[in-house]
Amino acid sequence: MASTDDHIPMKIRACTVSRDVQNFDLLIEDMEAVFQEDWGDLSFNEATAFLRDDSSSDLEMLAIALDDEDEGTLPVIRGIIEKAAERKIQVLLIAEALSPIVLHQLLRAGAGDFVPYPLPENALEDAIARLKRGTDTPGVASHAIKAPTGKNGSVFAVQSLAGGAGGTNFAVNLAWELSGLGAEHGHTVCILDFDLQSGSVSTYLDIARTEKVYELLSQTSTMDEDAFFAATQKFQDRLQVLTAPFDMLPLDLLSPDEIERVISMARDQFDFVIIDMPRTIVHWTETVLQMSDLYFAMLELDLRSAQNTLRMIRALKADGIATDKHRFILNRAPRFTDLGGKARAKRMAESLGISIAAQIPDGGTQVRDANDHGLPLAEYAPKNAVAKEMHKFAAALYETSQAARIAAE
Repeated sequence: MASTDDHIPMKIRACTVSRDVQNFDLLIEDMEAVFQEDWGDLSFNEATAFLRDDSSSDLEMLAIALDDEDEGTLPVIRGIIEKAAERKIQVLLIAEALSPIVLHQLLRAGAGDFVPYPLPENALEDAIARLKRGTDTPGVASHAIKAPTGKNGSVFAVQSLAGGAGGTNFAVNLAWELSGLGAEHGHTVCILDFDLQSGSVSTYLDIARTEKVYELLSQTSTMDEDAFFAATQKFQDRLQVLTAPFDMLPLDLLSPDEIERVISMARDQFDFVIIDMPRTIVHWTETVLQMSDLYFAMLELDLRSAQNTLRMIRALKADGIATDKHRFILNRAPRFTDLGGKARAKRMAESLGISIAAQIPDGGTQVRDANDHGLPLAEYAPKNAVAKEMHKFAAALYETSQAARIAAE
């Protein structure tokens, strides 16, 4: 390693940048293994000055090592990353106990990738290889996703229009039913939990949230199939799941472009993609709507659902967004013998100017218990009225999707 006391040799391939590189001894070992003697070390202030000098023109990469104590110097670090990006120098973040929000801000500033510290075996070498793939491939932009496999799966989004309206329960059970219907034909299903703050798909399927989800969402510009599948988990060998991140994150953390990349990757790999949306409208909601084949809006037979439905329809119309993809699902619908309830549901639909695509009955405590046990309702209580209705609805949706696919071919 060339130290700062040597004033950095005239030709150097990489530099570490940190408050004190001795705090990252494993990084020193890996840098020596990858770059031998062709690397140096800089403090934050030295890096700022060095990037202004012409002698940095031979630099290939900066490895910026940070921990939670460095969050107070975030403006300086952002400046280093932005200056490096201007000079076409790749930036790799080495992060220890850094908050996801800060890490995302630095990636937005121009950092190309990040790896956690302590460094897993070969993590530095693999990250450098990923950065090189993003810049060395002629005619391919760094954000390009691998070539399509040809699946071009159907995308169905689910959003509750009121708290507790059953959106996640509907999404999970729909995904499970579709996976069973398509199993004999080799059709695959994936569910994406885009509720970054309170997503509970992992709870309903008893799957652990992992840090890999945030790593994927933070690096969609370099995402490939391997990274996508590394972040997802399989439920009972027939349903692929991308859970919500481990930490509670702001809903505007992701841009519409990033959401589009994740959906495109899932649609490319699976025949059916179910998206569980947050109840809040965010700046990428329209992206999901545009990419969806159908958008299921969950409501109940109460005033709050009616008011929220009306407000959503007005908001869409104000922005010139069509509602032709929307299918309104009435949860905890009146039973067949409840004629008064049926009449109220009809009057609500007429007053809102919508049609109810499906009415899901009240499944009682078995629905809650199935979710608490981490099982789809069809597995926990197959005779439950909700389980039967979900199977009928999924079967009709599956047949319609297959007919549309055949007609398109």
